[in-house]
Amino acid sequence: QVRLVESGGGLVQPGGSLRLSCAASETLTGIMSMAWYRQAPGKQRELVASIGPNGRTNYKGFVKGRFTISRDSAKSTVALQMNTLNPGDTAEYYCYMHSRSRSWEAQDEYWGQGTQVTVSS
Repeated sequence: QVRLVESGGGLVQPGGSLRLSCAASETLTGIMSMAWYRQAPGKQRELVASIGPNGRTNYKGFVKGRFTISRDSAKSTVALQMNTLNPGDTAEYYCYMHSRSRSWEAQDEYWGQGTQVTVSS
């Protein structure tokens, strides 16, 4: 059973930085997409950043150039570098990976358990 394990969350002061990492328990095959989501109390889970099979990245507007997503497909890992953090970034952050066959006939999704990020002075 494949599991995604996140690390790097914690408490940080406003303006600080954190780097989140996520690794699959085994190397995943297929065409991979990876992403980071977050969910604050009382709010819906939202996409933060994603990276596609071709390496193209997408970010939500609230990132404003502060976050960078990267991945190593060969090792089934994805990271999120977060800079200039503010209290609005406080949330549970979730790693997500999606694999598929070229024909889309086979697909698999994987979610991490989440890692807490708290931005407070």
